[in-house]
Order: sequence, then C-alpha cells, then structure tokens
Amino acid sequence: MKRQTRLNTGQEAEQVTQASQSQQTHETVKEFATTEELLRHDALHTPVPPAIARRLKESLGPLPPPSSPWWRKFFGS
Repeated sequence: MKRQTRLNTGQEAEQVTQASQSQQTHETVKEFATTEELLRHDALHTPVPPAIARRLKESLGPLPPPSSPWWRKFFGS
C-alpha cells in the first residue's frame, strides 16, 4: 500500500530550480588537500580590516634588540 503523489507543474519547476542551484553550488566548491592550502587561499581572498592592519603594524614596529642566549649568560662566554 504505497502512496504515490503526483507533482503539479509548479512543484516540478521548483524542484528543477532547486536541483540546478544545488549543481551550481557544487561547481563552486573547492576542496583543499591540506590545512595550509586552505589558510593560504583564505588569506588571499579575505581583506584585512584597516583598524587591524594598523594595530598589527604598530605592534611589529620597533622591536627590542635580541638578548644574548641563556647559555652564554650561564657559561660566561
């Protein structure tokens, strides 16, 4: 006792439209082999907000000179 339903032309057209949209979405999907590849792609396609770019430049600006390694201090070379 299976129930069969018939679709009217409006419902059929809607299903065809949804199927074509689904195919278009699948065509634009990109798969990445590694996480690094995903991050590089994202970095190329995502603009950095100006406020964050300015803060990053400020934080990287004047870096203090590197200190001598701990082992030189310890052994006195």
